[in-house]
Amino acid sequence: MKNKRNIFLIGPMGAGKSSIGKQIAQQLKMDFFDTDRVIEERTGADIDWIFDLEGEEGFRLREEGIIEEISAMQGIVLATGGGVVISSKNRTLLAARGTVVYLETSIEQQLERTRRDKKRPLLQKSKDPRKVFEDLRDSREPLYDEIADYIFSTDGSTVKAVARFILNGLDR
Repeated sequence: MKNKRNIFLIGPMGAGKSSIGKQIAQQLKMDFFDTDRVIEERTGADIDWIFDLEGEEGFRLREEGIIEEISAMQGIVLATGGGVVISSKNRTLLAARGTVVYLETSIEQQLERTRRDKKRPLLQKSKDPRKVFEDLRDSREPLYDEIADYIFSTDGSTVKAVARFILNGLDR
């Protein structure tokens, strides 16, 4: 991408947004941000602790502030949390301020990629992760589709392969 326009990665948890985003930023020599990491750095607390203390609503308000601030920067790659699209304000900002790439993945792949992860608040409260992923997919997929400029599947590919595929797609 010759003009170094912002690239915003959206998609469900376990799609690889952070890993792929770092790879893309490195390849393009752009700054990389991860909304969850920025929130943790600013609050000094883990995302799951914020969810426990403030609930999802409190977390989403923090997330909106971060999206507003970081999406205004130029020449960045931003990995967002899976629920970023819940907020119409976030959807508007992301769509207006950069290229939105929806990283799609299957429920099976999400289960595999998150099975050992103990830092996913929406999974920690459930005995049935598959049901959680299905419910989240049903409610969020139309919102991902609404603002996506590009859609790429991350199933069965390495981080480098997906990043390369995305970069080739964006160059066209």
